[in-house]
Amino acid sequence: MNKDEQLKILQDEKVIGVIGLGDMGLLYARRFSDAGWTVIGCDREENYETFKELYDDEAFTLLRNGHLVSRMADYIIYSVEAENIDKIVRIYGSSTKVGSIVGGQTSCKEPEIKAFEKYLPSDVEIISLHSLHGPKVNTTGQPLVLIKHRASEESFNFIKSLVSCLNSKQVNLSAKEHDRITADTQAVTHAAFLSMGVAWKSMNQYPWKTPKWVGGIENAKINISLRIFSNKWHVYAGLAITNPSAHDQILQYSKSTTELFTLMIQNKKVELKDRLFKVKEFIFKDHKKHNYNDELLLDDSILQKFSLSKYPPGGKQPNSHLSLLAIADSWYNLGIVPYDHIICSTPLFRIFLGVTEYIFVTPGLLEECIDVSINNTEFRQDDLHFTIAAQMWSNIINFGNFELYKREFENTQNFFHPMFQDANQIGNEMIKTILERVREREN
Repeated sequence: MNKDEQLKILQDEKVIGVIGLGDMGLLYARRFSDAGWTVIGCDREENYETFKELYDDEAFTLLRNGHLVSRMADYIIYSVEAENIDKIVRIYGSSTKVGSIVGGQTSCKEPEIKAFEKYLPSDVEIISLHSLHGPKVNTTGQPLVLIKHRASEESFNFIKSLVSCLNSKQVNLSAKEHDRITADTQAVTHAAFLSMGVAWKSMNQYPWKTPKWVGGIENAKINISLRIFSNKWHVYAGLAITNPSAHDQILQYSKSTTELFTLMIQNKKVELKDRLFKVKEFIFKDHKKHNYNDELLLDDSILQKFSLSKYPPGGKQPNSHLSLLAIADSWYNLGIVPYDHIICSTPLFRIFLGVTEYIFVTPGLLEECIDVSINNTEFRQDDLHFTIAAQMWSNIINFGNFELYKREFENTQNFFHPMFQDANQIGNEMIKTILERVREREN
């Protein structure tokens, strides 16, 4: 019997359940249904009638609640907010079908696995997963982490067959490894882009309407920051607040931002240069072995065309690039070499790594950033607001305050809301270009 015949038997026999039909839950339900699997799903019970109207034409079957999904499904995916995973598994876990498999899609696996061990019957197997990208990104070629926590090899092969329709790059990790790597690749990246958005909002500034925010690197900053704020707040709050590894990283990012900005306003050019060249030596000394034909992942010319601005393309405004300098400084102080995690990286991480690499490796560009930060005050106010924003996010995450995180996120989201459609369209084109370059490197 060949693999296609084996897969067809599994599809005829197995029922896939999705608890939580947010953006990622819907993505999974649709992709599995389209691939020929029998899929059932639910959201909050109070949403049942509304969802029934919205998704009446979908190939998957909508049920009223998680009890019904849990009783019928052979593989149950909890696609819910990380902060709510314990509560929801506590409610529905006892209804889990005998001998089934359960997994989750949260961004932090420690609380997820603890909830499964606490509330699921002992005869239930546990295989979790996490697609390392947002719901608007094409799943093809993206990292998909599979966590075989408590399961037979046969069950694990079944799950690998199921998710093969996503055409993702499957990576097998433990829950602990997953949380450490996602913190390394996402926590600081998100903090940087969140801080950019808050800084622009606090200055009542739409950067694409300001002539000084021109150039490819600025395009990347603007597009990715808007892309993050066009999503739901809990996607980022869950990783930052529930993952202990992320706390130290976000604290370090705030510390690096503050210390670098302090050197800038104190005109301590020698100290600033010495510090950043140590960072360059630690992170980027072997950058050529990570690049395809010694070519950088990104540069200003590639990113020039992805602009929201109405100003003519071409040229760039010299900038301190504090946000990029601080993320590299954070990696250095945390002992992280970002290239080590490229196999589990998100599209946002690859963009930020690409533009940071460009700043540090392009001859003369790092020196230009240092010189601008000391001698040119045009971005001084922007850098001050950015530093304050980075400190604010660090405090919110350190206190574990989901409500305050939501408030700050949504206030900034509302400020930028009119541009989300254009930003996502341009951002998708930019990400597509970057992923094509990544595949060139790997081939």
